Amino acid sequence: MRFHPLIFIFCLGWNLAACASSQTCPDDAPPGVRQPNAHTLVGSRSWLDGWPAKTADGSLNVVVEIPAGTLDKWEVSKPDGAMRWEIKDGKPRVVQYVGYPGNYGMVPRTLLDAASGGDGDPLDVLVLGPPRTRGSVIQARAIGVLRLLDGGEKDDKILAVDTAGPFAAVTSLADLKSRFAGVTTIVETFFASYKGPGKMKPSGWGTAADAEALIKQASAAYRKKLSKAVPSP
Repeated sequence: MRFHPLIFIFCLGWNLAACASSQTCPDDAPPGVRQPNAHTLVGSRSWLDGWPAKTADGSLNVVVEIPAGTLDKWEVSKPDGAMRWEIKDGKPRVVQYVGYPGNYGMVPRTLLDAASGGDGDPLDVLVLGPPRTRGSVIQARAIGVLRLLDGGEKDDKILAVDTAGPFAAVTSLADLKSRFAGVTTIVETFFASYKGPGKMKPSGWGTAADAEALIKQASAAYRKKLSKAVPSP
């Protein structure tokens, strides 16, 4: 079948219109995501607060910063809610270890409160499932939490499962261990090691109920901070 040249011109024009001239659309980018430079992604909404922490059906919203199996260390930045490739020692940071064992990201409208020993950043999540595109907002189910200390600060990681894919039916850590032997060991080993020996200190796992309690606490801390930022009428 021949491809009509007018159709080609129309498609080319549509793509050029979709991406501003000073910005490019990354390959396989989610709708509305643009890339003003090699180290920055901007979404149609702020990834910090453009979505609620949870959907109407109780699923966890997770912003994917680092797709499963990859090493480039991107993160959502404050206060603008864009996503940036972390710069370390003057160059973009690439983790010097095996690729992430799941889709790594953060939960919008959450905060690990520094007053409670947290790092002052949004809640981190590792989502088990098929690789998802950086900048995607995916739905997941929290099944546990890995307790971690990073330089003396709490840096707990929620472990969740993608609501699509091979882990979709998993509801707890015990369920995960019975269906997928070794996964919790892989996850704990990764976070204990990816920054180098002794940098991250794991201190055990919490249950799905513990994960939900942490999400609730982090959501409340975000709301508290937001209310303080809004001047009284």
